[in-house]
Amino acid sequence: MSRSIEYFNYGEDFLTASLALRLARGECKGRLTDTTRQKIRASAQVVKNIVEKGDAVYGINTGFGPLCTTKISKDETKVLQTNILQSHSVGVGNVIETEIAKLMLILKLHSLSKGYSGIAEATLDRILWHIDNDVTPIVPSQGSVGASGDLAPLSHLFLPLIGLGKVIHKDEIITTRELFTLHHLESLDLGPKEGLALINGTQFIAAHAVKVVDKLQSCLSQADIIGAMMIEGLQGSVKPFFEELHQLRPFKGNKHVAKRIKALLEGSEIMEAHSQCDRVQDPYSLRCIPQVHGASRNAWLHLKELLEVELNSVTDNPIIIDEDLTISGGSFHGQPLAMALDYACLAASEVGNISDRRIYLSLEGNSPGVPKLLMHDTGINSGYMILQYTTAALASENKGLCFPSSADSIPTSLGQEDHVSMGSISGRKALQVLENVEKILAIELLTASQAFDFRKPLKSGVLLDEVHKMVRSHVSFAAKDRVFSDDIEIGIELIKSRAIIKTVDEMITKSKHSLETEFSELFETY
Repeated sequence: MSRSIEYFNYGEDFLTASLALRLARGECKGRLTDTTRQKIRASAQVVKNIVEKGDAVYGINTGFGPLCTTKISKDETKVLQTNILQSHSVGVGNVIETEIAKLMLILKLHSLSKGYSGIAEATLDRILWHIDNDVTPIVPSQGSVGASGDLAPLSHLFLPLIGLGKVIHKDEIITTRELFTLHHLESLDLGPKEGLALINGTQFIAAHAVKVVDKLQSCLSQADIIGAMMIEGLQGSVKPFFEELHQLRPFKGNKHVAKRIKALLEGSEIMEAHSQCDRVQDPYSLRCIPQVHGASRNAWLHLKELLEVELNSVTDNPIIIDEDLTISGGSFHGQPLAMALDYACLAASEVGNISDRRIYLSLEGNSPGVPKLLMHDTGINSGYMILQYTTAALASENKGLCFPSSADSIPTSLGQEDHVSMGSISGRKALQVLENVEKILAIELLTASQAFDFRKPLKSGVLLDEVHKMVRSHVSFAAKDRVFSDDIEIGIELIKSRAIIKTVDEMITKSKHSLETEFSELFETY
């Protein structure tokens, strides 16, 4: 979707991770078109007709889960929908990020707007109001098994529709009752199937996946740039990045990374100065950057492709096809994203793992001109030694988090839901790993910049030289020990703000350099 387009049409337009984030951040506005509203009203009418007929249809006039054989009277169908939001609000643990909760609203609205859920138009308008007015419900992080929909988190997400729960309003947590008073709102009277439609679905998993796609792409791009800086600092060879090599093993991710690294090293005086040296080959953490970063890029691409299918799907249950056909299926099951998120979690961990190895390599003092521990006067100074302890701890923590959540299943609902995905845990763990990777990359940025300084007065190419200047405008060269945690915090902020990506992009527009490859559209957009 072009950035020039101001409106996203829920239920009609194709939703991507980046577009979902733009909607959540207020950079783009969403709306319900007349065509979509007609479909929503028609689907709601089908549900009303089913209730009038009295034929048993799961979730409309029956109980839920193991109570699916319990018939609910016509008069009680509305009470049933209100009760389900309350009984399923059993989440525990820390509250999820506000942006993730807002993403859940956006993803659920898009799915329900497709016209197969029997939801009332007024209910969707209220959800849209929450999005547009930046009023985000409080949602606990734990409690979903990722199968019969993300039941617990979605129940908390929609408690405010019936006047319950809490919300974040103008950066303050208030009760829904207080919100109603402030904005002259009233509780919604949920119709048949509405409660079930609201809480059945994969929006908790998918919202986390949106953030994973965004953060992992950022880490991958920055890891390439920082890795190239480390190659310069340690006088690594450019030959492992030659296209001739990667044509013989043409994985898309490998070829893309190799071409990016080679472009980053283009025009380097540092590289030219040791082009005739007698070193035969570099350690793997330098030489195998295309293979390791490339494999993680392929995992990112896999998650991105599956996520786009999920973001544009109907994932509640039952599905209302028409008055004669309602299907109680399993589209709420989180397995497709759960497995991909576990794969992405491992891919992210490996980016941090090889980054830690490059940091260790930079401290050994085996590269000509670069002192041991990246400091000349050691003994009285420990230099950068202990920074690698931190990255070792973070890399080890990540390895422990890589056990695939989707490999586990515990039956729930008295055996009715006898295989579950645990995809909610997959998503939460992947984000936790990525936050650790950002810290590892921040420390590699500091150590690579320190090694880079020992190559002066030689210059790198214009792209890496500019990145180094940007880093030095925030963190000075360390000639002696200091409180390095202050430097690390600055480095983490540089990684989170994507400052080095922006620096490279700005230099590309000013120079003839380019990091574009034949796979850029795959790996640089989402």
